[in-house]
Amino acid sequence: MTKITYVEFGGTEHVVDVPNGRTVMEGARDNGIPGIDADCGGACACSTCHVYVAPDWVEKLPPRDPMEEDMLDFAFEPDPERSRLTCQLKVTDALEGLVVQIPEKQI
Repeated sequence: MTKITYVEFGGTEHVVDVPNGRTVMEGARDNGIPGIDADCGGACACSTCHVYVAPDWVEKLPPRDPMEEDMLDFAFEPDPERSRLTCQLKVTDALEGLVVQIPEKQI
């Protein structure tokens, strides 16, 4: 299990244990975190699991692949440095303490 902190747009924090091998999106969905809709179920076919990664985590994550880059074009107010789709972030021990901020809305 890896601790991930999800921060709602209004500032409410949810610290949850997510099983390794799952995605950050599945951790949010399985724990009822509001603001991560995950309409496509994790197929990287929408942008409704968009988050902003805490600045100190940007360089620690694997780079975005081209499909994620394309889907982020449809996200609400994407940040070129910090925006990620949580369906594309596989949970491992290396993500212990990851903090993600949920945008005002998902589109």
